[in-house]
Amino acid sequence: MTAPRRPLALITGASRGIGAATARLLAPRYDLVLGGRDEKRLETLAGELTEAGPVAVRTVAVELTDDDALAAALDGIDRLDALVHSAGVGELGTVAETTAQTWRHQFDVNVVAVAETTRLLLPALRAAGADTGADVVLVTSGSGLTARAGWGSYAASKFALRAFGDALRAEESGHGIRVTSVHPGRVDTAMQERVVAHEGGEYDGSRFLRPESVGAAILAALTATRDAHLTEIVVRPQG
Repeated sequence: MTAPRRPLALITGASRGIGAATARLLAPRYDLVLGGRDEKRLETLAGELTEAGPVAVRTVAVELTDDDALAAALDGIDRLDALVHSAGVGELGTVAETTAQTWRHQFDVNVVAVAETTRLLLPALRAAGADTGADVVLVTSGSGLTARAGWGSYAASKFALRAFGDALRAEESGHGIRVTSVHPGRVDTAMQERVVAHEGGEYDGSRFLRPESVGAAILAALTATRDAHLTEIVVRPQG
């Protein structure tokens, strides 16, 4: 008898933070494609995962805003069971001080690259969806639900990402694809360190969510029985 086929998941932003934590949680269940810009970190994580268990791991070092490079990197993926969008940027500032360049860059990474990656992979997701079902998970933010002073362009990009998820969910449910938006509060990551520095505070990672906690929410969405669809998950630090 041949062993049953392991499902395949692609994770963007997998070199660190929430993406890397999610990869570690998914490895016992999924074969993985790890996407990110830092090839060395991706290769290190791939080695860690393959040493820990029987998982096939492929790394894709690519700049998500480079359309041609992205298309070439994803070429050949003809079936995909889960797509987790964890890559993103967070540039803060008031409306008065945020330039058009910052607005464009934030939307390019947080929205346009997500939409293009999803578009390129929809045939592969539909192939899995027609058989056993497929999932798309968007790691958005609490700022995708409420915008605060000084967070305008970042929050706007996350509101847009949530809207993208709503539209994708409505369009692809008939193809067996579930779409989940995960809205974390503050997470103990390198990005959060930059945010706290911008705010002029002293960093204490224990005040924030662990990346693994957000990864657990993503895993819950992916492993929910097919009669259930976790459309939105909000995860906040305790206390």
